[in-house]
Amino acid sequence: MTESEQITILIVDDHAIVRQGLHALFKIQPDCLVVGEADSGEQAIRMAGELVPDIVLMDLVMPGIGGVEATQMVKQVSPRSQVIVLTSFHDDQHIFPALRAGALSYILKDIEPGHLVETVRQSVRGESMMHPRVAARVVQEIRDSRREDASPFAELSDRELEVLRLIAEGLSNAEIAEKLIISEKTVKGHVSNILSKLHMLDRTKAAVFAWQKGLMRPN
Repeated sequence: MTESEQITILIVDDHAIVRQGLHALFKIQPDCLVVGEADSGEQAIRMAGELVPDIVLMDLVMPGIGGVEATQMVKQVSPRSQVIVLTSFHDDQHIFPALRAGALSYILKDIEPGHLVETVRQSVRGESMMHPRVAARVVQEIRDSRREDASPFAELSDRELEVLRLIAEGLSNAEIAEKLIISEKTVKGHVSNILSKLHMLDRTKAAVFAWQKGLMRPN
């Protein structure tokens, strides 16, 4: 397997022993490649922008910039990177801010090594993985907060809404990149995030959804 075919991973944790253990775990996986280690949120943001990894394994509690803010910034500098929170905390004050910041998966540190590797493989495909205790809280929160008048686009950022409108207008990724003065690679990352958040399989369905739900207005 060539380096370009491997899942690239950035490990973020302020404890060296945790980083070393994770690095050792993924070193023996033929389809995984650890491209960097960060011991702080600040370093994670910088390295994510430089390395553009497929996966960022993010601790939440660190000195300086914490994992929630770092997750939000990582998704800005590298939209294509999927953030997996790997933490010891499973209370609401950690779970929901992390997910709102853009984390795809939320895993606790008591996870079995094999399950963690599988979580990475599934997350790189855009499949969200949750620890059972976390999943239970998320489901309950959805049930508690569901309202008929809730916006179907509430989870999208302003930039993602902008990209979705242009998709609905029929623009290609290259045309969107030119219009917004960003790279086509960044556009692809935004499109991936939009499809994931809207639970859509392709951009055509997302475009139809945007028209159906009133995001677009006929001229």
